[in-house]
Amino acid sequence: MVVERFLDEMEGDGVGRGNQVNIFRVLKTVLRDAYAKGAMADDPVQGVQEPEYVRRKVVIPSLAYVKKALTAADEYLALEIVMMVGCGLRNGEARAVNVNNVVTDDVYRVHEQIHSNTHKPAKLKHRKAGEFREVPLPRSVRQAIERYEEKHGTTQDGYLLRGPSGYYTEPMERRRVQKLFKNLPVEEDVGMYSFRHYFASNALGHGIPITDVAEWMGHKSIEETYRTYRHLMPGSITRAARILDDGLWEAA
Repeated sequence: MVVERFLDEMEGDGVGRGNQVNIFRVLKTVLRDAYAKGAMADDPVQGVQEPEYVRRKVVIPSLAYVKKALTAADEYLALEIVMMVGCGLRNGEARAVNVNNVVTDDVYRVHEQIHSNTHKPAKLKHRKAGEFREVPLPRSVRQAIERYEEKHGTTQDGYLLRGPSGYYTEPMERRRVQKLFKNLPVEEDVGMYSFRHYFASNALGHGIPITDVAEWMGHKSIEETYRTYRHLMPGSITRAARILDDGLWEAA
């Protein structure tokens, strides 16, 4: 009852469902550990239903909008957007774009991000320190990297984007993003993360297996990819509904 009341209070206080899930899982781990060690006579979370995370609508910009964004953005933000739409990187991973990560002409190795809080290189989300993933490197993205390097050079460690602290930080990105969307034509709910969604849409729309897309995007599990992007897959629920509807009208 105490745990359920706590969950109700979080809901009443307007805590987002994603945060509710994370908080509950930490609490559950602590309480279960106490129960296992004999500190509690009964399992305090038995029968308690985990908060359901309802994902926000995924908004995918058109290719025309992506091109407008690249034209309107400054060189820093344009390269970041290119890494997101072309390689599926998260913002922090794109801020850490590095010429040394170009493994071959068509493979880019992602092994770090510029952390939003520390403003320094950090391990990848859902990965241990030292772990990495390799993603496709489209020719157009590689050429964008090469053009930027030729014009601006790199740091001693190979980073392309940099700032006063040595790294291209989240506050630097945020100022540029605000300016970008102030100048762009309004497109409902499109934000910086929409450029990463574009990568998923482009890949799945061309028949690339969702297992590969999940790996390239660095999702914790394929379930996350499926829940977010299943409507983009050939043979999706939308297409199935249309096919089933045709069968129902024929039966009628």
